[in-house]
Amino acid sequence: MDSHGQYEQRVGWAVVGTAIGPLLLAATRDGLVNVVFHATDEVRDTALGRLASRLGTEPVEEPGHPVLAEAIRQLEAYFAGERQAFDLPLDWSLISGFNREVLRELAGGVPFGTVVGYGDLAGRVGQPGAAQAVGTTMGANPLPVVVPCHRVVESGGGIGGFGGGLETKRRLLALEGVLPEPLF
Repeated sequence: MDSHGQYEQRVGWAVVGTAIGPLLLAATRDGLVNVVFHATDEVRDTALGRLASRLGTEPVEEPGHPVLAEAIRQLEAYFAGERQAFDLPLDWSLISGFNREVLRELAGGVPFGTVVGYGDLAGRVGQPGAAQAVGTTMGANPLPVVVPCHRVVESGGGIGGFGGGLETKRRLLALEGVLPEPLF
C-alpha cells in the first residue's frame, strides 16, 4: 500500500524466447496485461516506457511473477505443439469499449486451428458493418498470441495484416495447422 492506503500498481515483466522470436510479457496483480513481438532491447525499452506511462508505474523485471511464470510455461507448451488454449488471468486495462468487446469475443470464440473473417467477427459483437474497425482493433491488441488476433483473416481468403509482421502471422497459422509450413 502507498501512503494513502491505496494499493500501488505493480507491473512485472519478462522476455521469453519463442519460435517467432522474443516476446515481452508484462503482468499486473490482475493478470497478463501486455505481450510485445520482436522484443529486442530497443523494442523492449520502448514498450516498457509506454507501459510505465499508461499504468503509472515503472515495470520491473520479474520472471518469477506468478502470472509471468505461468504465461511462459503455457507459451512454451503452445510453441511445442502441446497446448491449444491459454488459461491465464488477463488484465484488460489497456483496452476498452468496442475493442475490448471484440478481443474478448476473439479470445473465447475462435479456437485453435480456426480462423474468422474481420466482418464475421464484427457481426459476432453486433456490429456487422464494422469490419474495418475490427482490423483496427486487431492492430491495437495488447495481448497478441494469447488473444489470437493472428486467427482473423480477410473474408476473401487473404491473410490480412498483422502487427507482428505477416511472416509471424503465417508461422502462427502454420503452427495451428491452418496454413502449410513455409518451405524456406
